[in-house]
Amino acid sequence: MSFGLPRLLQLASPTLPVGAYTYSQGLEWAVEAGLVRDQVTAGQWIGGLLEEGIGRFEAPLAACLQRAWDAADVGEVERLNAEFLASRESSELRAETVQMGYSLRRLLHDLDDFPVPPALDALPEVAFPTGWALAAAVWEIPLADSLAAYLWSWCENQVMAALKAIPLGQTAGQRALLALGGRIPVVVQLALSLPEAEWSNFAPGLALASSRHETQYSRLFRS
Repeated sequence: MSFGLPRLLQLASPTLPVGAYTYSQGLEWAVEAGLVRDQVTAGQWIGGLLEEGIGRFEAPLAACLQRAWDAADVGEVERLNAEFLASRESSELRAETVQMGYSLRRLLHDLDDFPVPPALDALPEVAFPTGWALAAAVWEIPLADSLAAYLWSWCENQVMAALKAIPLGQTAGQRALLALGGRIPVVVQLALSLPEAEWSNFAPGLALASSRHETQYSRLFRS
């Protein structure tokens, strides 16, 4: 067994200290509004975003970022990082990726024997996918595997948010993850082959939910 698998598990672990568990990406507001109220509607909400939002923009962008780090293409890293930051439709979503990117950059500096390139430190703001892609490139994790782990980590955080906000039981959460995990291979395959001209971040429900969550009266998750 190569060291790639343990490093992949480390990168995808919920113990990664970047604060992902503190965000719901608008899901908490969707619960408040009654749009998400049980295991079925949670699966529809998360699954829809996985396939139509994350899978068609964030995932292919993360894949291109890993390729750019592998090729030491600093200009491409800067371009994609800026593109992702500009794609965040609400101040909440932008603050989330900047905070998580900052935390991941700091973590990589603190890890033993991790060669942080000057290009990462040169970025005024680091989007989370940019730091993730660098770690995957340095640890030589195969692109399809790192992308699957990235999507799994996102799904797991969304399900954990649903468990707290609806709330759902642990068994319901595992059923949801089982169903979502079964959809990830197809999403990965599409993300790896989707031309940039066909990337789409069109998810108005997510944008509205996140915007309204920013002023939601009572919240469990950060805004």
